[in-house]
Amino acid sequence: MSIGRQDFEERKEKKISTLKERARKANEIANQEFNSAREMGSVIPFGQPILVGHHSEGRHRSLLKRIDTKHRKASEAYDKAAYYENKAETAETNISISGDDPEALTRYQEKLEKLVKKQEFMKAVNKAWKQGKAALIALGLSEAESEKAANENKKPFPSWSLSNNNAEIRRVKEKIETLKKLDNMTAENIKFKGGEMLVNVDINRVQLFFDGIPSPEIRALLKSHGFKWARSQRAWQRQRTINAIRTTKRLIEENFNN
Repeated sequence: MSIGRQDFEERKEKKISTLKERARKANEIANQEFNSAREMGSVIPFGQPILVGHHSEGRHRSLLKRIDTKHRKASEAYDKAAYYENKAETAETNISISGDDPEALTRYQEKLEKLVKKQEFMKAVNKAWKQGKAALIALGLSEAESEKAANENKKPFPSWSLSNNNAEIRRVKEKIETLKKLDNMTAENIKFKGGEMLVNVDINRVQLFFDGIPSPEIRALLKSHGFKWARSQRAWQRQRTINAIRTTKRLIEENFNN
């Protein structure tokens, strides 16, 4: 079973494009509301107070209220635009490895290689630090870096930094093994009372199809276990992982086969 889904990059680009379009529309609305407020306010002479008791008082107050509403809507639209712009930027610069990425295994292997090299480098620097400036320079550190490190009373890389990096190495190794197991798992299709479970390799999802609309209690149960309703698939689904498959089987056994 292949890891990820082949349309990963396409879906990512579509998501970014959608967020940018929403930001553009929100900015457009904000500008329209702001310009409308400014145009409405232009009919009031600069510094003109409300003339209490005058026949114009009602119109003046009503106009100020409409202008205030326009400004509020403009502010809300600007905030919405900033929200979508931030979401789009985050999606573009996100370097985390997605389980939907068909290159996830390769990327984790590359990450592991970098972490191992980093661990070896930190150990080597700490060892060289004990021997002095010349040993640090021989290791590849600059004159200034070696001078600074040699004059410190504590080793360049404290124990916690090596422990944290080593823990990340273990995590990435476990992730690689999990992805390899997932890649070798056979497809499954399990029918249960009132529906069917499908491990959908093409879109990298574990799906639950029900003959009818699940009760509110069942829907709440599915949501609590990471399932979301996908209108395009007409199914409740979550990303395909070993844990997701196990969890789904347990849910079926405990709730749908009674």
